[in-house]
Amino acid sequence: MLKFDSPLPLHIQLKEILLRDIRADIYDDKIPSERELMDLYQVSRSTVRQAVTHLVQERVLEKVHGKGTFITKQNAVHDWLNTLNSFSETVKRLGMTPGAVLLEAQRQQASEQEQQYLQCDDVFLIARLRTANDLPIAVERHFYAPEVGEQLATYDLNAVTIYDVIEQQLQLVMVEAEQMICCCPISVEDAALLNIAPHTNVLCIERTILSLDGKVLEYYKSYFHPELYSLRLKIQR
Repeated sequence: MLKFDSPLPLHIQLKEILLRDIRADIYDDKIPSERELMDLYQVSRSTVRQAVTHLVQERVLEKVHGKGTFITKQNAVHDWLNTLNSFSETVKRLGMTPGAVLLEAQRQQASEQEQQYLQCDDVFLIARLRTANDLPIAVERHFYAPEVGEQLATYDLNAVTIYDVIEQQLQLVMVEAEQMICCCPISVEDAALLNIAPHTNVLCIERTILSLDGKVLEYYKSYFHPELYSLRLKIQR
């Protein structure tokens, strides 16, 4: 419920409550009317309108004149398995706006699996939250040999397409990739980033990309929102 003694404005508190309830599927297609929200939370019409306006601007809600305020149907991102595309390329192709939030960029001791792929005692990790139209879609982790990762870290990782930097700026050639796709429970920390329940089973993709010399250039692991991302494959008999 709202905390009237909190320094956080009431309309912001109400916005967060509505957002939480929408994501928890409390409402089917539309939220309660202004009057119902005013009565439920004992706030003014202005507070309700400000909260709803924020969610409309964030494309969570959509107002339909004379009918009410509806929950926006979220567009799912789908990718094809027959080509190696960056997340940004995939999202742009669908007419959506890609985004990235840098979570980590650091050199660290390699795990046994990372050491096996990259043949390094230390690796450079770049972790990012990926979005489409501001919706959280995936938590991506890229692992590189330190000399490659440290070069990538000199760029604005909140804005660049990593594969464009690798190919166009670092002049490294990505020849082919091998992917493993599975379903696994997501961690508490990653679940919070994707706004889903902890330990939800999600789509997990592990990938290695080979360079011209046949060595692994990148080891990649990502977790995708189960309702907002899918993979497609065309096959013939």
